[in-house]
Amino acid sequence: MAMKTKMMDKYWRVGEPMVWFSAAALAATLLTAFVLLIVIMVNGLGVFWPSDLQQLKLKDGSLVIGELIRTEPTADKSGLRRQYKIANRDLYGLDFRWIDEAQIVSEQTPQQLLVLERIEHGDFFGELKNIQVNGELKPGSLAELNAAVDNVGNELQVLEELENKLNDASYQMERLRLKVLKLDYKKVPADDQARIKLNHEKTKLDSNFNHLVKVQTNRVTRVRQDKAIFADAKGQEKEIVLADIVQVYAPNQMTVIDKSIFYAKKLGELFVGEPRESNTEGGLFPAIFGTVMLIFVMSLFSFPLGVIAAVYLREYANEGLLVRIVRIAVNNLAGIPSIVYGIFGLSFFIYGIGHGIDSFFFPERLPTPTFGTGGLLWASLTLALLTVPVVIVSTEEALGAIPREMREGSYALGSTKFQTLVRILLPMASPGIMTGLILAMARAAGEVAPLMLTGVVKLAPALPIDGNFPFFHLDRKFMHLGFHIYDIGFQSPNVEAAKPMVFVTTLLLVLIVLIMSSVAIYLRNKMKKRYTFGTF
Repeated sequence: MAMKTKMMDKYWRVGEPMVWFSAAALAATLLTAFVLLIVIMVNGLGVFWPSDLQQLKLKDGSLVIGELIRTEPTADKSGLRRQYKIANRDLYGLDFRWIDEAQIVSEQTPQQLLVLERIEHGDFFGELKNIQVNGELKPGSLAELNAAVDNVGNELQVLEELENKLNDASYQMERLRLKVLKLDYKKVPADDQARIKLNHEKTKLDSNFNHLVKVQTNRVTRVRQDKAIFADAKGQEKEIVLADIVQVYAPNQMTVIDKSIFYAKKLGELFVGEPRESNTEGGLFPAIFGTVMLIFVMSLFSFPLGVIAAVYLREYANEGLLVRIVRIAVNNLAGIPSIVYGIFGLSFFIYGIGHGIDSFFFPERLPTPTFGTGGLLWASLTLALLTVPVVIVSTEEALGAIPREMREGSYALGSTKFQTLVRILLPMASPGIMTGLILAMARAAGEVAPLMLTGVVKLAPALPIDGNFPFFHLDRKFMHLGFHIYDIGFQSPNVEAAKPMVFVTTLLLVLIVLIMSSVAIYLRNKMKKRYTFGTF
Protein backbone atom coordinates (compact mmCIF):
# COMPACT_ATOMS: atom_id res chain seq x y z
CA MET A 1 0.00 0.00 0.00
CA ALA A 2 2.84 2.37 0.91
CA MET A 3 4.61 1.58 -2.38
CA LYS A 4 1.43 2.24 -4.32
CA THR A 5 1.05 5.59 -2.56
CA LYS A 6 4.65 6.51 -3.39
CA MET A 7 4.09 5.61 -7.03
CA MET A 8 0.97 7.78 -7.16
CA ASP A 9 2.83 10.64 -5.49
CA LYS A 10 5.61 10.35 -8.05
CA TYR A 11 3.04 10.09 -10.84
CA TRP A 12 1.46 13.38 -9.79
CA ARG A 13 4.78 15.02 -8.94
CA VAL A 14 6.32 14.52 -12.38
CA GLY A 15 3.24 16.12 -13.95
CA GLU A 16 2.08 13.20 -16.08
CA PRO A 17 -1.65 14.02 -15.56
CA MET A 18 -1.07 17.57 -16.78
CA VAL A 19 0.41 16.18 -20.00
CA TRP A 20 -2.72 14.11 -20.58
CA PHE A 21 -4.98 17.03 -19.68
CA SER A 22 -3.11 19.27 -22.14
CA ALA A 23 -3.36 16.62 -24.85
CA ALA A 24 -7.09 16.22 -24.19
CA ALA A 25 -7.64 19.98 -24.34
CA LEU A 26 -5.72 20.19 -27.64
CA ALA A 27 -7.68 17.27 -29.08
CA ALA A 28 -10.98 18.87 -28.04
CA THR A 29 -9.96 22.18 -29.63
CA LEU A 30 -8.93 20.54 -32.89
CA LEU A 31 -12.10 18.43 -32.93
CA THR A 32 -14.26 21.52 -32.42
CA ALA A 33 -12.51 23.37 -35.25
CA PHE A 34 -12.83 20.30 -37.48
CA VAL A 35 -16.56 19.94 -36.75
CA LEU A 36 -17.05 23.65 -37.42
CA LEU A 37 -15.35 23.36 -40.81
CA ILE A 38 -17.40 20.27 -41.67
CA VAL A 39 -20.67 22.04 -40.81
CA ILE A 40 -19.71 25.07 -42.91
CA MET A 41 -18.58 22.92 -45.85
CA VAL A 42 -21.67 20.69 -45.80
CA ASN A 43 -23.98 23.69 -45.84
CA GLY A 44 -21.86 25.83 -48.16
CA LEU A 45 -20.44 23.58 -50.87
CA GLY A 46 -23.82 22.25 -52.01
CA VAL A 47 -25.43 25.64 -52.58
CA PHE A 48 -24.58 25.89 -56.28
CA TRP A 49 -25.35 22.29 -57.22
CA PRO A 50 -28.34 22.27 -59.65
CA SER A 51 -30.81 19.98 -57.88
CA ASP A 52 -33.72 18.44 -59.77
CA LEU A 53 -37.10 20.18 -59.77
CA GLN A 54 -40.06 18.17 -58.52
CA GLN A 55 -43.68 18.66 -59.52
CA LEU A 56 -46.00 17.65 -56.68
CA LYS A 57 -49.71 17.00 -56.84
CA LEU A 58 -51.44 17.60 -53.52
CA LYS A 59 -54.68 16.20 -52.16
CA ASP A 60 -56.49 19.48 -52.82
CA GLY A 61 -55.68 19.09 -56.53
CA SER A 62 -53.10 21.87 -56.67
CA LEU A 63 -49.67 21.51 -58.26
CA VAL A 64 -46.39 22.70 -56.77
CA ILE A 65 -43.01 23.00 -58.47
CA GLY A 66 -40.04 23.14 -56.14
CA GLU A 67 -36.55 22.06 -55.20
CA LEU A 68 -36.36 19.82 -52.14
CA ILE A 69 -34.31 21.46 -49.39
CA ARG A 70 -34.76 19.22 -46.35
CA THR A 71 -37.09 16.79 -44.58
CA GLU A 72 -37.93 16.74 -40.88
CA PRO A 73 -40.62 15.33 -38.52
CA THR A 74 -43.86 17.25 -38.15
CA ALA A 75 -44.63 19.15 -34.96
CA ASP A 76 -46.75 16.28 -33.54
CA LYS A 77 -44.19 13.65 -34.64
CA SER A 78 -46.91 11.81 -36.57
CA GLY A 79 -45.16 12.05 -39.92
CA LEU A 80 -42.66 13.96 -42.02
CA ARG A 81 -42.76 17.31 -43.74
CA ARG A 82 -40.61 18.69 -46.54
CA GLN A 83 -39.28 22.14 -47.22
CA TYR A 84 -39.29 23.12 -50.87
CA LYS A 85 -37.81 26.12 -52.57
CA ILE A 86 -40.69 27.22 -54.80
CA ALA A 87 -39.05 30.48 -56.02
CA ASN A 88 -41.31 32.84 -58.07
CA ARG A 89 -41.13 35.44 -55.30
CA ASP A 90 -42.87 38.07 -57.40
CA LEU A 91 -45.90 35.76 -57.80
CA TYR A 92 -46.13 34.05 -54.39
CA GLY A 93 -44.44 36.54 -52.08
CA LEU A 94 -42.21 33.82 -50.55
CA ASP A 95 -39.38 31.54 -51.66
CA PHE A 96 -39.95 28.47 -49.47
CA ARG A 97 -42.90 26.31 -48.48
CA TRP A 98 -43.40 23.45 -46.03
CA ILE A 99 -45.52 20.54 -47.27
CA ASP A 100 -46.58 17.50 -45.20
CA GLU A 101 -45.83 14.23 -46.94
CA ALA A 102 -49.36 13.09 -46.12
CA GLN A 103 -50.68 15.83 -48.43
CA ILE A 104 -48.64 14.64 -51.43
CA VAL A 105 -50.53 12.45 -53.90
CA SER A 106 -47.78 12.10 -56.52
CA GLU A 107 -44.43 13.57 -57.45
CA GLN A 108 -42.70 13.79 -60.81
CA THR A 109 -39.58 15.36 -62.36
CA PRO A 110 -40.77 16.68 -65.75
CA GLN A 111 -37.99 17.30 -68.26
CA GLN A 112 -39.44 20.60 -69.49
CA LEU A 113 -39.18 22.42 -66.16
CA LEU A 114 -36.77 25.36 -66.27
CA VAL A 115 -34.86 27.41 -63.70
CA LEU A 116 -34.35 31.09 -64.46
CA GLU A 117 -31.77 33.07 -62.52
CA ARG A 118 -32.90 36.68 -62.61
CA ILE A 119 -31.31 39.98 -61.67
CA GLU A 120 -34.29 40.76 -59.42
CA HIS A 121 -36.93 38.74 -57.53
CA GLY A 122 -34.76 35.62 -57.25
CA ASP A 123 -35.20 32.44 -59.29
CA PHE A 124 -38.26 31.49 -61.35
CA PHE A 125 -39.44 27.89 -61.74
CA GLY A 126 -41.78 27.02 -64.61
CA GLU A 127 -42.23 26.10 -68.26
CA LEU A 128 -41.44 28.11 -71.37
CA LYS A 129 -44.47 29.14 -73.44
CA ASN A 130 -43.41 31.75 -75.98
CA ILE A 131 -40.47 33.94 -76.98
CA GLN A 132 -40.80 37.47 -78.32
CA VAL A 133 -37.76 38.60 -80.34
CA ASN A 134 -37.79 41.68 -82.58
CA GLY A 135 -41.52 42.04 -81.98
CA GLU A 136 -42.31 38.49 -83.19
CA LEU A 137 -44.05 36.20 -80.67
CA LYS A 138 -43.64 32.47 -81.26
CA PRO A 139 -43.27 29.19 -79.33
CA GLY A 140 -39.69 28.33 -78.54
CA SER A 141 -37.40 25.69 -77.09
CA LEU A 142 -34.71 25.89 -74.42
CA ALA A 143 -32.00 26.12 -77.07
CA GLU A 144 -33.76 29.02 -78.80
CA LEU A 145 -34.27 30.75 -75.47
CA ASN A 146 -30.57 30.40 -74.58
CA ALA A 147 -29.62 31.74 -78.02
CA ALA A 148 -31.89 34.75 -77.50
CA VAL A 149 -30.47 35.33 -74.00
CA ASP A 150 -26.92 35.14 -75.41
CA ASN A 151 -27.77 37.72 -78.08
CA VAL A 152 -29.17 40.01 -75.42
CA GLY A 153 -26.04 39.33 -73.36
CA ASN A 154 -23.89 40.67 -76.20
CA GLU A 155 -25.97 43.84 -76.21
CA LEU A 156 -25.58 44.07 -72.44
CA GLN A 157 -21.80 43.89 -72.83
CA VAL A 158 -21.97 46.91 -75.15
CA LEU A 159 -24.12 48.63 -72.53
CA GLU A 160 -21.52 47.78 -69.91
CA GLU A 161 -18.84 49.43 -72.01
CA LEU A 162 -21.08 52.48 -72.30
CA GLU A 163 -21.55 52.40 -68.54
CA ASN A 164 -17.77 52.41 -68.07
CA LYS A 165 -17.47 55.40 -70.39
CA LEU A 166 -20.21 57.15 -68.44
CA ASN A 167 -18.37 56.43 -65.20
CA ASP A 168 -15.15 57.87 -66.63
CA ALA A 169 -16.98 60.94 -67.85
CA SER A 170 -18.69 61.33 -64.50
CA TYR A 171 -15.34 61.03 -62.72
CA GLN A 172 -13.83 63.73 -64.95
CA MET A 173 -16.84 65.97 -64.36
CA GLU A 174 -16.48 65.51 -60.62
CA ARG A 175 -12.79 66.43 -60.74
CA LEU A 176 -13.69 69.48 -62.79
CA ARG A 177 -16.40 70.42 -60.29
CA LEU A 178 -13.87 70.22 -57.45
CA LYS A 179 -11.48 72.49 -59.36
CA VAL A 180 -14.28 75.02 -59.82
CA LEU A 181 -15.05 74.78 -56.11
CA LYS A 182 -11.45 75.60 -55.33
CA LEU A 183 -11.61 78.65 -57.57
CA ASP A 184 -14.84 79.74 -55.89
CA TYR A 185 -13.25 79.27 -52.48
CA LYS A 186 -10.30 81.45 -53.55
CA LYS A 187 -12.78 83.97 -55.04
CA VAL A 188 -11.15 83.90 -58.48
CA PRO A 189 -13.01 86.31 -60.83
CA ALA A 190 -15.13 85.01 -63.70
CA ASP A 191 -12.83 86.48 -66.37
CA ASP A 192 -9.78 84.61 -65.09
CA GLN A 193 -8.12 82.40 -67.72
CA ALA A 194 -8.16 79.33 -65.44
CA ARG A 195 -11.91 79.66 -64.85
CA ILE A 196 -12.59 80.25 -68.56
CA LYS A 197 -10.60 77.13 -69.44
CA LEU A 198 -12.48 75.07 -66.86
CA ASN A 199 -15.83 76.32 -68.16
CA HIS A 200 -14.80 75.34 -71.68
CA GLU A 201 -13.82 71.84 -70.50
CA LYS A 202 -17.09 71.58 -68.59
CA THR A 203 -19.09 72.38 -71.73
CA LYS A 204 -17.29 69.65 -73.67
CA LEU A 205 -17.71 67.10 -70.88
CA ASP A 206 -21.41 67.92 -70.49
CA SER A 207 -21.97 67.48 -74.21
CA ASN A 208 -20.11 64.15 -74.25
CA PHE A 209 -21.94 62.94 -71.14
CA ASN A 210 -25.37 63.84 -72.54
CA HIS A 211 -24.53 62.07 -75.79
CA LEU A 212 -23.50 58.91 -73.93
CA VAL A 213 -26.68 59.03 -71.83
CA LYS A 214 -28.80 59.34 -74.98
CA VAL A 215 -27.04 56.40 -76.65
CA GLN A 216 -27.39 54.31 -73.50
CA THR A 217 -31.11 55.11 -73.17
CA ASN A 218 -31.80 54.11 -76.77
CA ARG A 219 -29.90 50.84 -76.41
CA VAL A 220 -31.60 49.98 -73.11
CA THR A 221 -35.01 50.58 -74.69
CA ARG A 222 -34.13 48.36 -77.62
CA VAL A 223 -32.64 45.57 -75.48
CA ARG A 224 -35.63 45.43 -73.15
CA GLN A 225 -38.06 44.80 -76.01
CA ASP A 226 -37.17 41.10 -76.20
CA LYS A 227 -39.20 39.01 -73.75
CA ALA A 228 -40.25 35.47 -72.92
CA ILE A 229 -43.48 34.14 -71.43
CA PHE A 230 -43.38 31.39 -68.81
CA ALA A 231 -46.01 29.51 -66.83
CA ASP A 232 -45.79 28.33 -63.23
CA ALA A 233 -47.28 25.13 -61.76
CA LYS A 234 -50.78 26.65 -61.67
CA GLY A 235 -50.62 27.77 -65.30
CA GLN A 236 -50.24 31.41 -64.31
CA GLU A 237 -48.25 33.16 -67.01
CA LYS A 238 -45.36 35.53 -66.31
CA GLU A 239 -43.69 37.81 -68.85
CA ILE A 240 -39.96 38.22 -68.22
CA VAL A 241 -37.63 40.56 -70.09
CA LEU A 242 -34.66 38.63 -71.48
CA ALA A 243 -32.27 41.31 -70.25
CA ASP A 244 -33.32 40.46 -66.67
CA ILE A 245 -32.34 36.79 -67.08
CA VAL A 246 -28.85 35.90 -65.89
CA GLN A 247 -29.05 32.32 -67.13
CA VAL A 248 -31.62 29.59 -67.75
CA TYR A 249 -31.22 25.82 -67.50
CA ALA A 250 -33.24 22.62 -67.21
CA PRO A 251 -31.84 20.71 -64.20
CA ASN A 252 -33.95 17.59 -64.86
CA GLN A 253 -32.27 17.21 -68.27
CA MET A 254 -28.71 17.64 -67.00
CA THR A 255 -26.30 14.75 -66.50
CA VAL A 256 -23.82 14.56 -63.65
CA ILE A 257 -21.11 15.94 -65.94
CA ASP A 258 -23.37 18.82 -67.00
CA LYS A 259 -24.13 19.61 -63.38
CA SER A 260 -20.42 19.49 -62.49
CA ILE A 261 -19.59 21.97 -65.26
CA PHE A 262 -22.45 24.20 -64.11
CA TYR A 263 -21.16 23.97 -60.53
CA ALA A 264 -17.65 24.99 -61.60
CA LYS A 265 -19.02 28.00 -63.51
CA LYS A 266 -21.00 29.10 -60.45
CA LEU A 267 -17.87 28.89 -58.32
CA GLY A 268 -16.07 31.05 -60.87
CA GLU A 269 -18.90 33.57 -60.73
CA LEU A 270 -18.62 33.61 -56.94
CA PHE A 271 -15.00 34.79 -57.13
CA VAL A 272 -15.26 37.29 -60.00
CA GLY A 273 -18.94 38.31 -60.11
CA GLU A 274 -20.78 41.25 -58.61
CA PRO A 275 -23.43 40.76 -55.90
CA ARG A 276 -27.10 41.16 -56.73
CA GLU A 277 -30.52 40.81 -55.12
CA SER A 278 -29.51 42.59 -51.88
CA ASN A 279 -26.21 40.62 -51.78
CA THR A 280 -28.05 37.28 -51.41
CA GLU A 281 -27.10 36.13 -54.92
CA GLY A 282 -24.34 36.64 -57.45
CA GLY A 283 -20.62 36.95 -56.78
CA LEU A 284 -18.51 38.22 -53.92
CA PHE A 285 -15.57 39.84 -55.71
CA PRO A 286 -15.95 43.33 -54.12
CA ALA A 287 -16.15 41.79 -50.63
CA ILE A 288 -13.16 39.50 -51.28
CA PHE A 289 -11.13 42.40 -52.68
CA GLY A 290 -12.05 44.66 -49.76
CA THR A 291 -11.15 42.00 -47.19
CA VAL A 292 -7.74 41.29 -48.73
CA MET A 293 -6.99 45.02 -49.14
CA LEU A 294 -7.95 45.70 -45.53
CA ILE A 295 -5.65 42.98 -44.20
CA PHE A 296 -2.80 44.12 -46.46
CA VAL A 297 -3.04 47.82 -45.53
CA MET A 298 -3.52 46.93 -41.85
CA SER A 299 -0.34 44.82 -41.94
CA LEU A 300 1.62 47.73 -43.43
CA PHE A 301 0.78 49.75 -40.32
CA SER A 302 0.69 47.20 -37.49
CA PHE A 303 3.75 45.13 -38.44
CA PRO A 304 6.42 47.91 -38.47
CA LEU A 305 4.85 49.70 -35.52
CA GLY A 306 4.67 46.54 -33.42
CA VAL A 307 8.21 45.43 -34.26
CA ILE A 308 9.72 48.87 -33.57
CA ALA A 309 7.87 49.16 -30.24
CA ALA A 310 8.96 45.66 -29.19
CA VAL A 311 12.60 46.31 -30.17
CA TYR A 312 12.64 49.47 -28.10
CA LEU A 313 11.06 47.83 -25.06
CA ARG A 314 13.36 44.77 -25.18
CA GLU A 315 16.67 46.19 -26.41
CA TYR A 316 16.81 49.90 -25.60
CA ALA A 317 14.43 50.82 -22.76
CA ASN A 318 15.83 50.70 -19.23
CA GLU A 319 13.87 48.39 -16.97
CA GLY A 320 11.81 50.38 -14.52
CA LEU A 321 8.35 51.30 -13.41
CA LEU A 322 7.44 53.08 -16.63
CA VAL A 323 8.47 50.15 -18.85
CA ARG A 324 6.56 47.70 -16.63
CA ILE A 325 3.47 49.91 -16.88
CA VAL A 326 3.81 50.02 -20.67
CA ARG A 327 4.07 46.22 -20.86
CA ILE A 328 1.02 45.79 -18.64
CA ALA A 329 -0.87 48.29 -20.81
CA VAL A 330 0.12 46.44 -24.00
CA ASN A 331 -1.02 43.12 -22.57
CA ASN A 332 -4.31 44.65 -21.43
CA LEU A 333 -4.92 46.29 -24.82
CA ALA A 334 -5.10 42.85 -26.39
CA GLY A 335 -8.18 42.08 -24.29
CA ILE A 336 -10.18 45.25 -24.95
CA PRO A 337 -13.42 44.59 -26.91
CA SER A 338 -13.08 45.44 -30.58
CA ILE A 339 -16.07 47.79 -30.56
CA VAL A 340 -14.09 50.09 -28.24
CA TYR A 341 -11.41 50.35 -30.92
CA GLY A 342 -14.15 51.14 -33.42
CA ILE A 343 -15.41 54.03 -31.30
CA PHE A 344 -11.83 55.28 -30.86
CA GLY A 345 -11.22 55.07 -34.61
CA LEU A 346 -14.44 56.97 -35.30
CA SER A 347 -13.67 59.75 -32.85
CA PHE A 348 -9.87 60.05 -33.27
CA PHE A 349 -9.18 59.12 -36.88
CA ILE A 350 -12.40 60.20 -38.64
CA TYR A 351 -13.71 63.10 -36.55
CA GLY A 352 -10.22 64.16 -35.46
CA ILE A 353 -7.50 63.58 -38.05
CA GLY A 354 -9.88 63.19 -41.00
CA HIS A 355 -11.71 66.41 -40.25
CA GLY A 356 -8.35 68.17 -39.80
CA ILE A 357 -7.15 66.94 -43.20
CA ASP A 358 -10.37 68.17 -44.82
CA SER A 359 -10.10 71.56 -43.13
CA PHE A 360 -6.44 72.02 -44.13
CA PHE A 361 -6.25 70.43 -47.60
CA PHE A 362 -9.85 70.40 -48.87
CA PRO A 363 -11.63 73.38 -47.27
CA GLU A 364 -13.52 74.16 -50.48
CA ARG A 365 -15.32 70.79 -50.35
CA LEU A 366 -16.74 71.25 -46.86
CA PRO A 367 -19.25 70.45 -45.44
CA THR A 368 -19.01 67.40 -47.73
CA PRO A 369 -16.22 65.31 -46.15
CA THR A 370 -13.36 63.69 -48.04
CA PHE A 371 -11.30 62.07 -45.29
CA GLY A 372 -13.65 63.10 -42.51
CA THR A 373 -15.80 60.03 -43.14
CA GLY A 374 -15.28 56.29 -42.99
CA GLY A 375 -12.88 54.68 -45.46
CA LEU A 376 -10.33 51.96 -46.00
CA LEU A 377 -7.50 54.02 -44.48
CA TRP A 378 -9.24 54.66 -41.17
CA ALA A 379 -10.55 51.10 -40.92
CA SER A 380 -7.03 49.75 -41.51
CA LEU A 381 -5.52 52.06 -38.88
CA THR A 382 -8.20 51.05 -36.38
CA LEU A 383 -7.49 47.36 -36.92
CA ALA A 384 -3.75 48.08 -36.77
CA LEU A 385 -4.20 49.49 -33.28
CA LEU A 386 -6.30 46.47 -32.38
CA THR A 387 -3.69 43.95 -33.53
CA VAL A 388 -0.42 45.76 -32.73
CA PRO A 389 -0.31 44.41 -29.11
CA VAL A 390 -0.17 40.87 -30.52
CA VAL A 391 2.82 41.81 -32.71
CA ILE A 392 4.56 43.56 -29.81
CA VAL A 393 4.18 40.63 -27.40
CA SER A 394 5.27 37.99 -29.94
CA THR A 395 8.28 40.07 -31.06
CA GLU A 396 9.36 40.70 -27.47
CA GLU A 397 9.13 37.00 -26.68
CA ALA A 398 11.12 36.12 -29.79
CA LEU A 399 13.87 38.61 -28.94
CA GLY A 400 13.92 37.48 -25.32
CA ALA A 401 14.38 33.84 -26.37
CA ILE A 402 17.67 34.58 -28.15
CA PRO A 403 20.63 33.52 -25.94
CA ARG A 404 22.62 36.35 -24.38
CA GLU A 405 25.81 34.84 -25.78
CA MET A 406 24.70 35.84 -29.28
CA ARG A 407 24.66 39.50 -28.32
CA GLU A 408 27.94 39.30 -26.40
CA GLY A 409 29.67 37.46 -29.23
CA SER A 410 28.58 40.08 -31.71
CA TYR A 411 29.77 42.88 -29.45
CA ALA A 412 33.09 41.09 -28.94
CA LEU A 413 33.64 41.02 -32.70
CA GLY A 414 33.24 44.78 -32.86
CA SER A 415 29.62 45.14 -33.94
CA THR A 416 27.58 48.06 -32.71
CA LYS A 417 24.25 47.62 -30.96
CA PHE A 418 22.36 48.55 -34.12
CA GLN A 419 24.43 46.18 -36.29
CA THR A 420 23.81 43.38 -33.80
CA LEU A 421 20.09 44.11 -33.85
CA VAL A 422 19.78 44.22 -37.65
CA ARG A 423 22.16 41.38 -38.58
CA ILE A 424 21.79 38.97 -35.68
CA LEU A 425 18.76 39.53 -33.44
CA LEU A 426 16.01 40.39 -35.92
CA PRO A 427 16.86 37.56 -38.35
CA MET A 428 16.90 35.05 -35.47
CA ALA A 429 13.63 36.48 -34.08
CA SER A 430 11.92 36.58 -37.49
CA PRO A 431 10.01 33.27 -37.00
CA GLY A 432 8.48 34.61 -33.80
CA ILE A 433 7.74 37.96 -35.44
CA MET A 434 5.96 36.15 -38.29
CA THR A 435 3.91 34.27 -35.70
CA GLY A 436 2.66 37.60 -34.36
CA LEU A 437 1.82 38.76 -37.88
CA ILE A 438 -0.13 35.55 -38.52
CA LEU A 439 -2.17 36.01 -35.36
CA ALA A 440 -2.77 39.67 -36.20
CA MET A 441 -3.98 38.91 -39.72
CA ALA A 442 -6.26 36.11 -38.52
CA ARG A 443 -7.89 38.36 -35.94
CA ALA A 444 -8.23 41.34 -38.28
CA ALA A 445 -9.87 39.24 -41.01
CA GLY A 446 -12.77 38.29 -38.76
CA GLU A 447 -13.43 41.62 -37.05
CA VAL A 448 -16.67 43.34 -37.97
CA ALA A 449 -17.71 45.70 -35.14
CA PRO A 450 -14.91 48.29 -35.64
CA LEU A 451 -15.42 48.26 -39.40
CA MET A 452 -19.10 49.15 -39.09
CA LEU A 453 -18.02 52.45 -37.55
CA THR A 454 -15.00 53.20 -39.72
CA GLY A 455 -15.83 52.51 -43.35
CA VAL A 456 -17.46 49.21 -44.31
CA VAL A 457 -20.71 49.35 -46.30
CA LYS A 458 -23.33 46.97 -47.63
CA LEU A 459 -22.57 47.77 -51.26
CA ALA A 460 -19.59 49.87 -52.37
CA PRO A 461 -20.05 51.94 -55.54
CA ALA A 462 -16.37 51.54 -56.52
CA LEU A 463 -13.29 49.55 -55.52
CA PRO A 464 -10.45 51.20 -53.55
CA ILE A 465 -8.17 50.58 -56.55
CA ASP A 466 -9.02 51.60 -60.11
CA GLY A 467 -7.49 53.17 -63.22
CA ASN A 468 -8.13 56.76 -62.18
CA PHE A 469 -5.39 58.85 -60.59
CA PRO A 470 -4.10 58.41 -57.87
CA PHE A 471 -5.15 54.75 -58.42
CA PHE A 472 -5.18 53.90 -54.67
CA HIS A 473 -8.24 55.54 -53.11
CA LEU A 474 -7.86 54.86 -49.41
CA ASP A 475 -10.62 57.33 -48.60
CA ARG A 476 -13.26 55.14 -50.25
CA LYS A 477 -15.65 52.90 -48.41
CA PHE A 478 -15.36 49.17 -49.03
CA MET A 479 -17.08 45.80 -48.64
CA HIS A 480 -15.94 43.07 -46.26
CA LEU A 481 -16.79 39.38 -46.03
CA GLY A 482 -17.37 39.52 -42.28
CA PHE A 483 -19.85 42.40 -42.58
CA HIS A 484 -21.39 40.65 -45.59
CA ILE A 485 -22.16 37.65 -43.37
CA TYR A 486 -23.73 39.88 -40.73
CA ASP A 487 -25.73 41.83 -43.28
CA ILE A 488 -27.31 38.96 -45.20
CA GLY A 489 -27.64 36.75 -42.12
CA PHE A 490 -29.29 39.23 -39.77
CA GLN A 491 -30.38 42.26 -41.80
CA SER A 492 -31.83 40.59 -44.89
CA PRO A 493 -35.62 40.81 -45.26
CA ASN A 494 -35.63 37.21 -46.52
CA VAL A 495 -33.40 35.35 -44.08
CA GLU A 496 -34.33 31.88 -45.33
CA ALA A 497 -33.31 32.74 -48.89
CA ALA A 498 -30.10 34.37 -47.67
CA LYS A 499 -29.01 31.40 -45.51
CA PRO A 500 -27.11 29.54 -48.30
CA MET A 501 -25.02 32.62 -49.08
CA VAL A 502 -24.20 32.99 -45.36
CA PHE A 503 -22.51 29.59 -45.34
CA VAL A 504 -20.78 30.24 -48.68
CA THR A 505 -19.39 33.57 -47.47
CA THR A 506 -18.31 32.05 -44.16
CA LEU A 507 -16.48 29.26 -45.95
CA LEU A 508 -14.81 31.79 -48.24
CA LEU A 509 -13.68 33.93 -45.30
CA VAL A 510 -12.23 30.88 -43.55
CA LEU A 511 -10.40 29.88 -46.73
CA ILE A 512 -8.90 33.37 -47.14
CA VAL A 513 -7.65 33.32 -43.55
CA LEU A 514 -6.21 29.82 -44.02
CA ILE A 515 -4.49 30.74 -47.29
CA MET A 516 -2.93 33.94 -45.95
CA SER A 517 -1.91 32.22 -42.72
CA SER A 518 -0.45 29.28 -44.66
CA VAL A 519 1.68 31.62 -46.76
CA ALA A 520 2.91 33.36 -43.62
CA ILE A 521 3.63 30.02 -41.92
CA TYR A 522 5.58 28.88 -44.98
CA LEU A 523 7.70 32.04 -44.86
CA ARG A 524 8.18 31.61 -41.10
CA ASN A 525 9.43 28.06 -41.53
CA LYS A 526 11.87 29.15 -44.23
CA MET A 527 13.18 31.88 -41.93
CA LYS A 528 13.45 29.40 -39.08
CA LYS A 529 15.54 27.01 -41.17
CA ARG A 530 17.76 29.74 -42.53
CA TYR A 531 18.40 31.84 -39.44
CA THR A 532 18.03 29.37 -36.59
CA PHE A 533 19.53 26.17 -37.89
CA GLY A 534 21.49 27.11 -40.99
CA THR A 535 23.63 30.04 -39.85
CA PHE A 536 23.95 29.46 -36.13
